[in-house]
Amino acid sequence: MMGTSKGFTRRSLGLGVAGLAAAGVRPAEAQQTTLRWWSPQTAPAQREAYNFQIRSFEEANPGVRVVFEATSDEGYPAQMAAAFASGQVPSVVTHLPHFAVATYWQNGLLEPMNDVISAVGTENYYDGANRIYEITQGQYAGTGIGNSAANMMWLRTDLMRAAGVDAAPRTWDQLRDLCRRTQRGGIYGAPLPYARNSMTSLIFICFVHGAGGQIFTPDLQVAVDSDAFRNALEFYKSMREFCPPGATNYSWGESLTGFVAGATATGIYTGRVLANVAAQNPRIADSITCAEYPTISASVPHWTFNDFPSVMIPKVAPNMALAKRFAAHLFRADGYIRQLHAAPGHVLPVLKTISAMPAYQENALIQKYRAEVDRMSTAAAAGHNLGWESTSHKPNTSAGRIIASHVLAEAVQRYVVNNEPVAQVVSTTAQRLEQIMRG
Repeated sequence: MMGTSKGFTRRSLGLGVAGLAAAGVRPAEAQQTTLRWWSPQTAPAQREAYNFQIRSFEEANPGVRVVFEATSDEGYPAQMAAAFASGQVPSVVTHLPHFAVATYWQNGLLEPMNDVISAVGTENYYDGANRIYEITQGQYAGTGIGNSAANMMWLRTDLMRAAGVDAAPRTWDQLRDLCRRTQRGGIYGAPLPYARNSMTSLIFICFVHGAGGQIFTPDLQVAVDSDAFRNALEFYKSMREFCPPGATNYSWGESLTGFVAGATATGIYTGRVLANVAAQNPRIADSITCAEYPTISASVPHWTFNDFPSVMIPKVAPNMALAKRFAAHLFRADGYIRQLHAAPGHVLPVLKTISAMPAYQENALIQKYRAEVDRMSTAAAAGHNLGWESTSHKPNTSAGRIIASHVLAEAVQRYVVNNEPVAQVVSTTAQRLEQIMRG
């Protein structure tokens, strides 16, 4: 059973001055308290949801001020490194991927989240929702604020019909055929990234698993010197002809926009596609669907990239009891549902109690795309990432440093863009991964 520190219980998370006192914080102290909340998820609708959560917390806790500060998917490693180095850390950080949390935990930089999980209610989470954060037995480095299925394949069903394709591609060959048939009239087949950034690294990992491979063995030995890794490089290179010219600079935003704007026949992203299409390109809203991304053959199972969007608290964060109370407040139904509805299907609920609520289910986009949301939820529930490549793998607490190094994105660029020999690319990539793992 998880321990709960003295003075911080689910009762002490109750709203108001009484709750502050139970958490060991006197009202006079609260009058001078500022909490800083960091997140890379900063779309306008999400900011509106965050503002509601901030207001409701501040109203219940007079004198406490919460300041939201935006990070970014590509920039957070440098921002967090600077914060940890200076000691000027945020109070609460949300939506960073699990593998980043694991790295910070391994370096002794995070406060255990056991108290927050207990306050939210362990029984309210889906079974096993927090197992990925139990890096040290009995202690949780973070907790999930949602699930994601970041490499879903998005499809334009109208373009498929026009091209004579009646089913979602299951294999890479079928995907290439679909892209070939639909690439015409200024529309490209796919918006895959080829830049030196985290998206290229993370998506390419999906292709390695789609080839039946892995980046590390279950005991965390480097495993890229394999036919699967070479096949993934070769296929990724073969897809370049179906991607827009600017794909060598693509990150998440550009890839998402390519599909939403109608510039590509397929996409690779989370459920944020749904809200963006509804807001930015409603003419295709009745002609989109999603499926799990194809693999090299039907005998190779799908592999879903779930970055397990997180909540974490730096160990040296001031006003720790208040920081924990605010972290738990983010799961209160009225605010949490607003967060989820800001981009339906993008971040999926980790609390089964929320999923069952009519207030969550009755969202117009969730109702319209019920099959797609269910498909993403099922895929995300079985998802993995570099920090936990399979249920057989040990947690890889070096995963965050590997992604930040761009070593895998560089492998893609060297083979696809620079046309370097595959043997040289694989050898150099293996050596660099081994160096990172040695620290």
